[in-house]
Amino acid sequence: MLVNLVPEFLATLAAQDPPAAYHEYLDRHSPVLSAYWQNYVLDPNSPHAEPIIATALRADRSDLKRLLEDVDVVAIAEEGLRRATELLEADSPVDLYLMVGVGAANAGELVVRGRGIAFVCLEHFTGRANAQSYGMGLAPNLLPLWIAHEVAHALRYTSPTSRAALRRLVSDLGGYYDAWEMGSRATLRELVVNEGAAIAASQAAAPGFDAWEYFGYNRRQYRRLRELDAFLRRASAADLDATGLGLRLRYLSGGMSPAARLLAGKVLPERAGYYLGLRLVENYFAEHGGASTVRATVEELRQADDRAMGIQTA
Repeated sequence: MLVNLVPEFLATLAAQDPPAAYHEYLDRHSPVLSAYWQNYVLDPNSPHAEPIIATALRADRSDLKRLLEDVDVVAIAEEGLRRATELLEADSPVDLYLMVGVGAANAGELVVRGRGIAFVCLEHFTGRANAQSYGMGLAPNLLPLWIAHEVAHALRYTSPTSRAALRRLVSDLGGYYDAWEMGSRATLRELVVNEGAAIAASQAAAPGFDAWEYFGYNRRQYRRLRELDAFLRRASAADLDATGLGLRLRYLSGGMSPAARLLAGKVLPERAGYYLGLRLVENYFAEHGGASTVRATVEELRQADDRAMGIQTA
């Protein structure tokens, strides 16, 4: 199901009291928007939230309004959702939210009360960077790529046929996605293959883009990771089966200092774990396809990797 929150957000900007209207909007959609804030921004009840809200409300939205006039983003999103759910043989519901965020993630995944949710924040897909809204300037034709990526995550967490440890963690958390709890409790291998499976799914569901775009990289960063391929696979081996939030931050988060990204004497490009994750799932994907890959255990993925390298296991 597609839920379009963009008109409601724009209505808050035109209200007599925009901050009050925004808080009413948050209350109306509290389960999803509170989860978005908690996982991708900060506690919406924190005093630090108010300056963020104020910035979002006074940002110039002419680029967003132009996007909505020129591009049928609802039709693009509906088709992207249809293609992703068909390719991945969705057997649990996934809702897709079109929304305006507060400059955090351009897209993401949530689980709320056991239901999978993918979201995209349209301020990032206007085709032009916007310093006031923190919009990244991504082209709107990239929407299907990111939708497929987030749908893959949602199914890995909620599908009754998912064998992933992350599904059990979501269940242990009462049917909710909590990025920080999962980042602390899941092994690094679980976390990077989660991203790798989503990238493989997006490549299949939305083909035709440049290779680096599926990772959210620029061309130079992608080239550097290709150069580091053998090193990254070898040097990360000692970390893959360990747990700890620091590992998630080193391999999967942007904005980390060079010191935090230091691995065996080399500074990794930001979010190098996305590239590593695809390398760890691509052999299984070639054997079994997208639907099985997003549901596979890390051991199944590892065995396919071993087979591809000619390693015999008992």
